[in-house]
Amino acid sequence: MIRFGLLGCGRIAKRHSDLLGGNHIVGAKLVAVCDSDRARADAIASKFAVAAHDDIDELLARDDIDAVAVLTPSGLHPQHAIACARAGKHVVVEKPMALRLQDADDMIRACDEAGVKLFVVKQNRFNVPIVKAREALDAGRFGKLVLGTVRVRWCRDQSYYDQDSWRGTWGYDGGVLTNQASHHIDMLEWFFGDVVSVHARSTTALVKIETEDTAVATLKFRSGALGIIEATTATRPADLEGSLSILGEKGTVEVGGFAMNHIRHWLFVDPLPSDKEVIEKFSVNPPNVYGFGHQAYYQHVVDCLADRGAALVDGLQGRKSLELISALYESIETGQEVSLHFVPRRSRLGVAS
Repeated sequence: MIRFGLLGCGRIAKRHSDLLGGNHIVGAKLVAVCDSDRARADAIASKFAVAAHDDIDELLARDDIDAVAVLTPSGLHPQHAIACARAGKHVVVEKPMALRLQDADDMIRACDEAGVKLFVVKQNRFNVPIVKAREALDAGRFGKLVLGTVRVRWCRDQSYYDQDSWRGTWGYDGGVLTNQASHHIDMLEWFFGDVVSVHARSTTALVKIETEDTAVATLKFRSGALGIIEATTATRPADLEGSLSILGEKGTVEVGGFAMNHIRHWLFVDPLPSDKEVIEKFSVNPPNVYGFGHQAYYQHVVDCLADRGAALVDGLQGRKSLELISALYESIETGQEVSLHFVPRRSRLGVAS
């Protein structure tokens, strides 16, 4: 049994606590929660009859916790993850793992030195439609990859950003690229491989925040394929889509829905009998499974800790995604195409004003 503590009891903590505290993860249980706002901690603790803390040192001093899910503002992830590692706890950290590459490196190093595992939450990799698309990729069904696009058209109005003072800030959150679209950017890179260069533009269209609520970018992959990122939280009046399109010489797949959870198109030059089954049985995440992506993700984490297996999204994978996001911001600030790998000079991400 892997015993978990939650550090941070804000908006995203509901999904994590419901899964762990509600016994939806085989081999895992929730032991304690912690938040500097004691009322938030008490609310979750009372729901699942677990201990509540408002001091991280108290949480980490517990000997009945094996792993900690770090759900605090992104700018605080490094110091909290490093503290967990030094206390001998495995670390599950929400996306993005950090806002600066140096901080990501420090997190990886701290976990390595402490002999604990570091997991970065990328639950959409476990969506059934994404799993099937990845199987098609690994089987070579797309042939030469040509174009990959992601679209995040979500609605986050001023009231969302006003919930907490850290939202939409450079020092603790970042904008739509860092927060809402980070899963989609990771997915684009996971399917298409290493990125050679990026060119990006952004604007803050409809809300009063430091960072961007709308951004577009073009990418060039090492394979020669091209990519497009379209991301906004300025969709009104409601969320529209979160999608991934994969276009290759031998096939096209588009996974749409709110969060890349519904196959819209599944077309290949060389059809297989199994394609019908994919469309009929695997085109949508099971509707009767609560928080499917997160549930499958946590089950993967528990399995990795139980048999010491390799994580699908470890610290190095999380860093790779952060490096791409950092390059996007560098391009936004300079107005120039930015090559990977690079040293950030103008990007404001992770720098408190």
